Amino acid sequence: MTEKTIFYSESDNPEMIKAFHKAQETFRYFWRELSWEYRRIVPALDLACVKIAFMQNVAHQTTPAVEHMWINEVEFDGDMISGVLINDPTELTNIKNGDFVEVPLSQVSDWLFSSQGDTYGGFTIQQLRSTMGEAERKEHDEAWGLNFGDYHNIQLVYGQKEHPEHLIDHPMSINMKDSLIKFLKEHPDEITNQNEAGYTLLHRETISGNRSSVEILLQLGADKAIKTSNGKTALDFAKQVGWEHLVPLLQ
Repeated sequence: MTEKTIFYSESDNPEMIKAFHKAQETFRYFWRELSWEYRRIVPALDLACVKIAFMQNVAHQTTPAVEHMWINEVEFDGDMISGVLINDPTELTNIKNGDFVEVPLSQVSDWLFSSQGDTYGGFTIQQLRSTMGEAERKEHDEAWGLNFGDYHNIQLVYGQKEHPEHLIDHPMSINMKDSLIKFLKEHPDEITNQNEAGYTLLHRETISGNRSSVEILLQLGADKAIKTSNGKTALDFAKQVGWEHLVPLLQ
């Protein structure tokens, strides 16, 4: 992933900084779910947003001012995360609500999606909830209108406890195997087509961590050696995004 030093606010305690890092380490699950949401005819997510650490150098201050704010309309190309700011900055003047932003993963401080009222991710939110009393937590959750569940047990994917295999492959990736095979046999050019940035379908399915889809593409002749305009193969993305289970398939 693109490397960039990230500065945290002096008010960020060690537990909150751990939450930031956990969000970065697991961001791939957010993107996998959102990439499927963009393909659904009937939306399944009530909410999908990413919290970013925005910074600005301030006169007479040795470290940048930092504000953690949410973006939506999120996109991810394996290198950079983009979206639209949905908060009003309190202190920063170099960005405003509604601005399009593009940042590396190192500036992510949280991610959250919800479906049918249940939440996934929300590491900084759960850290804050862990410091609240029961009544305050209830009031907090009602204000969000979401079920944040047990702050000790943050869910990454739907049905994680009953179906831990969902951490390896998204259910839709498995369920859509026959449809994908049929589509690719009818439209074989889709296997080799590259978009304006040089991404193939293999690149995109790898970034989204869809094991079944990657296997099918390889079986049907997808070229693992094709590079994007930035010189990245699907294997490069599997490694840097953190989809370790795809690395052996792409080597």
